[in-house]
Amino acid sequence: MGSLSCCLLLTLALLGPGAAAARKCKLQGLWRNELGSNMTLSALDAAGTFSGSYHTAVAATNKQILVSPLQGAQQHPSAKGQPTFGFTVQWQFADSTTAFVGQCFVDRRGKEMLETMWLLREEVPSHRDAWKATR
Repeated sequence: MGSLSCCLLLTLALLGPGAAAARKCKLQGLWRNELGSNMTLSALDAAGTFSGSYHTAVAATNKQILVSPLQGAQQHPSAKGQPTFGFTVQWQFADSTTAFVGQCFVDRRGKEMLETMWLLREEVPSHRDAWKATR
């Protein structure tokens, strides 16, 4: 009896990660982050490109924060279920652009999550000031 339950437990452990890996992460839809920003992404086209909008909750400006357009691309849509992607946001309330890169993950409960990194480049008056233009 002891060896049977050991084998059953091993089988369940081996099936668990496979079941989670079978779920594919889809970028399309509404996404919110922990700071209160949100973005909406359109469906991917055949080439893996998408568009959408980004409404940030965090900005270093006194201007009114506006919803801003974004353009991006995902690795081939038919590829593995946890795709990498990148997109740029052209801020409508500032003279800057942000580039995001990341990966979409699905946890064991089926929750989709985006992990991203970003670089923001703001316009500066001269090449001499370029050193302070990227965050």
